[in-house]
Amino acid sequence: MTTPIVTRFAPSPTGFLHIGGIRTALFAHLLAEQTNGTFILRIEDTDKSREVQGSIEHIQESLSWLGITWEYGPGKPGPFGSCIQSERLPIYKEYAQKLIDAGHAYADPYTQAELEAFRAQATAEKRPFLYRNHRPESPPAWDGSLPLRLKVPEVKRYHWNDAVYGPLEAGEDMLDDFILIKSDGFPTYNFAHIVDDHTMGVTHVMRADEFISSTPKFLSLYDAFGFTYPVFVTLPPILRDDRTKKLGKRDGAKDILDYRADGFLPAAMANFLALIGWNPGTEQEIFSREELIAAFSVNRIQKSGGAFNEEKLLWMNKQYLDAAPVDFKRTYVQNALPKALKAMPQYSAERVQKLTTSALERARVAKDITTAAEAGEYDWAFTAPRYDIALVKWKNDATHTEALPRLEKVAALLSEADFTSPETIKAAIWDYAEATGKGEVLWPLRTTLSGQERSPDPFTIAYILGKDETISRIKHSVSLLQA
Repeated sequence: MTTPIVTRFAPSPTGFLHIGGIRTALFAHLLAEQTNGTFILRIEDTDKSREVQGSIEHIQESLSWLGITWEYGPGKPGPFGSCIQSERLPIYKEYAQKLIDAGHAYADPYTQAELEAFRAQATAEKRPFLYRNHRPESPPAWDGSLPLRLKVPEVKRYHWNDAVYGPLEAGEDMLDDFILIKSDGFPTYNFAHIVDDHTMGVTHVMRADEFISSTPKFLSLYDAFGFTYPVFVTLPPILRDDRTKKLGKRDGAKDILDYRADGFLPAAMANFLALIGWNPGTEQEIFSREELIAAFSVNRIQKSGGAFNEEKLLWMNKQYLDAAPVDFKRTYVQNALPKALKAMPQYSAERVQKLTTSALERARVAKDITTAAEAGEYDWAFTAPRYDIALVKWKNDATHTEALPRLEKVAALLSEADFTSPETIKAAIWDYAEATGKGEVLWPLRTTLSGQERSPDPFTIAYILGKDETISRIKHSVSLLQA
């Protein structure tokens, strides 16, 4: 029987979530779900100077949108207490005292000026500055007013295993006496996350490759406590599409909820992110959440970075849109239409429902529909068009009036037609169009119904408008041609 895995996602509430952080949360969630384990959302808010109001709520909303749920998190404490670090200060104090009692921590008595002098001396002597070389012989008792530092229990070369990168090692130069608790009473990341992971029972720690260089520092604290190491799972970076560097805000990385606003579906986004840096070992690209959970494996996480290819994301979103239920598609299109269009005189839920298939043909996200609507591409569906009657002239005609008898004939045929689908409408006039000339018949019909040079085919337009409005618009063109 597989032992349940406990994972966590521990963001700082300093603004919107980077796409790499979201991917970390997704991988951690998939791994926990795979073994009916536990996924914890922990908020690391010990640096109050950088905290952005509303970030905690934003983090929760972002994860919830992607279907990433947590057993314990903000407002959902576990047997270990709160999942918000600023509410766990007594726990950090308790563990700090354990280190003091074991001789592994001491109060830092130095002023900033003294530390700068130590650094200047190291620079002058062309050697790295290491705080452990300046440990006070008789440090003062720690009362919380001074920073508390770790006394590295053993200066040695560390060897450890990473589930993705394999065996790793680093020498003594990576070890130093780092601050555990600052003079303001808040713990540092290096201290708090290790205490939290231990007390919360975290078995697998997933994080970015930038933390590899800090791992010896973490291991020295694990050793000082006598804690068992968790499984370290280092995730590859998410790169720009050209793979030249990590994706950042300056490269177009957006707030995850901006993708929601653009109309990306959460299942498509989760599927897309799962495949950045993880290879399922098959040609399959579209996964349901259940399939992702079943297929996910730490062993198939790649070492090399994966590119954030927005074209691939758009393609994937289109696959999910095409496969969505009819009612969902109608609501999706309706929500994407701007208010100005909804205020048009012929706007109705029935028209929207009929427009849905046509609107989604070229749209990959809701934003495409909104943009097209704002450009007037769907005006014809909700208001009678105004246009220069010369628009109905087919390129082979001498004048636009040559369209008059064709439109009269089409009106007669359509008055007896079945309007249950574009296909039945097409069937009613197709023989006449082929006999007369398809362009000669269909161009004036389409421009009459839409008032636009570019629009869907006339059968689709007529179906969306319905029989009465279709005949009315044709008769209006006929009257203009007769004038």
